[in-house]
Amino acid sequence: MQEISVRQMTNCGQICEALRLPHAVCIPYPAQGHITPMLKLAKLLHSCYCFHITFVNTHYNHRRLLNSGALSPQLNVPDFRFESIPDGLPVPPAGFEDATQDILELCKSVEKNCLKPFKELLERVNGDTGSPPVSCILSDGVMSFTLDAAEEMGLPEVIFFTTSACGYNGYLHYKELIQRGIVPLKDEAQLKDGYLEMPLDWIPGMKNIRLRDMPDFLRTTDPNDIMLNYLNRESWRNTKATAIVLNTFDELEQTVLDTLQTMLPPIYTVGPLSLLSSKANKVPLSSNLWKEDTECMKWLDGKKPSSVVYVNFGSITVMTNDQLIEFAWGLANSKCDFLWVIRNDLVKGDTAVLPPEFSADIEGRGLLAGWCQQEAVLAHPAIAGFLTHSGWNSTLDSLSCGVPMISWPFFAEQQTNCRYLCTEWGIGMEIDNNVKRDEVEWQVRELMTGEKGAEMRNRAVEWKKSAIRATQPGGSSAVNLDKLVKEVILSKWK
Repeated sequence: MQEISVRQMTNCGQICEALRLPHAVCIPYPAQGHITPMLKLAKLLHSCYCFHITFVNTHYNHRRLLNSGALSPQLNVPDFRFESIPDGLPVPPAGFEDATQDILELCKSVEKNCLKPFKELLERVNGDTGSPPVSCILSDGVMSFTLDAAEEMGLPEVIFFTTSACGYNGYLHYKELIQRGIVPLKDEAQLKDGYLEMPLDWIPGMKNIRLRDMPDFLRTTDPNDIMLNYLNRESWRNTKATAIVLNTFDELEQTVLDTLQTMLPPIYTVGPLSLLSSKANKVPLSSNLWKEDTECMKWLDGKKPSSVVYVNFGSITVMTNDQLIEFAWGLANSKCDFLWVIRNDLVKGDTAVLPPEFSADIEGRGLLAGWCQQEAVLAHPAIAGFLTHSGWNSTLDSLSCGVPMISWPFFAEQQTNCRYLCTEWGIGMEIDNNVKRDEVEWQVRELMTGEKGAEMRNRAVEWKKSAIRATQPGGSSAVNLDKLVKEVILSKWK
């Protein structure tokens, strides 16, 4: 077997001509926050290790990628092909073709409907004389049905769990929380009577964690709750994988990683992928499901260094219009410049409506955009802070650019990420779920000009340095990616 490493990138084209390519089938969970890191990892395998890639989206998201311009029928990247399978959900009604699908319904449907078409796709791709035989499956950690397909075909499967290590550890302990009778909740009153403040000092690797800091699907009174059981089941099914990949780096989450290593197959930390994948920028592929607003970068160019707050609640968060207005006036009253991404489906079941006096008040110092290239925005010298939902991709993007955060977690392990960035990493402040404009105004001002904001910014710069070290040649994440390819994927490739 011949091995190819990152250090051989300059000769990769010649090597690829001489070798039969290893072939990875990559399948993310069908949501923006999962597609983006999976595509980064796939691009690294393609560019740096000469892999043939088959990237599998759902029909729905494949159409969205075409409509957004992220993919083009004319785009020709050798040995990198896109395929799609049905997700089993009905076609969305007119006006909702560009919205995030209902996560609960999507999870139910994926588990029930995706195995058969995925196996059929594997058989077709594997029999295609125009591409090499499939070498491995690289699957999202909440798409564990792919393990059945891998076992049937005798293929190694690498699981890519796209959460933080601390978030993953939280999901893995759902099982014991249920066994101890802590969840599901006895009644909804426990959401308000201090029950969620319960310390969970028995969970290894998570110091000072409380019940409220765990991934929030456990905040249910229903023992048959779909998401509670889905994440509990998916997390533990991953123990059948050949290896597990996490988009984090050792220095950031070492204590939690040490715990996970005792519970799971070999773990390879390869993050932040936003930094590591810069080696694969020559692959002209994007993952944005919405069309990017390019004007925001021009607007930022006209702003002073470290003068702008970036606001983006990710691809899934929804809020009421009242909450939207509270955020709006909090930002306006702070008198700070801000760039705010407002998706077309940010307000649940409705269109976002901001009062006309708000637009007049922020003229010249506030810009609203539909979607943007987040990594480029956070790297812009004008950006000084990030008001975020604390999704893991956004958290790493911000940390990688040395930008401190204000956190308004929405669901899943975002609450866990928020706890860590505020208490363990020292780069964040949390806004109460019942958002009020006065709190938003105070926190934005503190972030931009206060003593706490300055401390957070200094810590964020230090974490940025750590992230860069991890992804440079010889760094922990760069080495781990090399080991993943050599020790796991190529070791089983014939």
